Amino acid sequence: MISVAGDEQWLVVGLGNPGPEYAGNRHNVGQMVLDELATRLSSSFKAVGRTNARVAEGRVVPGGPRFVLAKPNSFMNNSGGPVAALLAYFSLTPSQLIVVHDELDIPFDTLKLKFGGGHGGHNGIRDIAAATGTGDFARVRVGVGRPPGRQSAADFVLRDFTATERGVLPNILADAADAVELTATDGLTAAQQRFHAPSPD
Repeated sequence: MISVAGDEQWLVVGLGNPGPEYAGNRHNVGQMVLDELATRLSSSFKAVGRTNARVAEGRVVPGGPRFVLAKPNSFMNNSGGPVAALLAYFSLTPSQLIVVHDELDIPFDTLKLKFGGGHGGHNGIRDIAAATGTGDFARVRVGVGRPPGRQSAADFVLRDFTATERGVLPNILADAADAVELTATDGLTAAQQRFHAPSPD
């Protein structure tokens, strides 16, 4: 049976840490993107089964792909268990998984999309690959830049965005949400062509 767009389903996981004290951190930008997507779905997050995650479900447009948006209740470094449980609960495979997360090695206000590959030192991605047995899933990587001066990377990602950064953050979140949608509807290559900045000559 050939699947049509309306039958397609995607699990979109936004990485971060639970609790209001972490909500504005750079490390939680993946969950911020999911808030934008949930608004587009006119849906809200709620607990589902024994997945240890909060989920919002729906379609952005009638007949379009169905999205399962998920925020693990675990801390970032333990994201794998909830993601594996969500895939099982919704009878999905890693090929139907899109993970949205922060990326230190990408400048702020920049998106990069990829499928598969290593974890690049990101412990959330590392744990998901370990729990699912594969790194073959799509990632929407939201650049947060490198820490200034001698500030440690661990401290940097657990700080809130600056006032200046917050001024442009809504645009970044909207672009990342668009990237998720385009990946689901038109494929990863189309999304990369739209959102990747041209390489310098």
